[in-house]
Amino acid sequence: MQGITPSRPWVAVVASIVAVLFGLLTIKSGGAVLFFDGPARAAAGAYVPFVLWFNFFAGFVYVLAGAGLFWGRGWAVKLSWLLAATTVIVFIAFGFHILAGGDFEARTVGAMSLRTVVWLSIAFFTRKAWIMG
Repeated sequence: MQGITPSRPWVAVVASIVAVLFGLLTIKSGGAVLFFDGPARAAAGAYVPFVLWFNFFAGFVYVLAGAGLFWGRGWAVKLSWLLAATTVIVFIAFGFHILAGGDFEARTVGAMSLRTVVWLSIAFFTRKAWIMG
């Protein structure tokens, strides 16, 4: 295994670990609500299907982006920006859903805020690390 080098800055390694863990947790929690009629679905309350499906599928892309960042692949930084942008777009659509009077859970606002901050941060800091590295 290679050490941390300019082709793989420490920020990218940390971001990769965060991305993979975040992705695995997203897949687990989203899958539990989508595919199992049990406690997770009951606890989810008034979830918004398009947000849930987006987050579930994005979880797999989080893992892919995290692996790419770990191995120092430049495409992973671009993928991080794409994840940040699509998360913002879904968050905006979710906002329109709320403004239109749609049912939602307040914790979804918090979760989407967290996802937005995480992916904007990963994209920004890994890009900066590659430029400066």
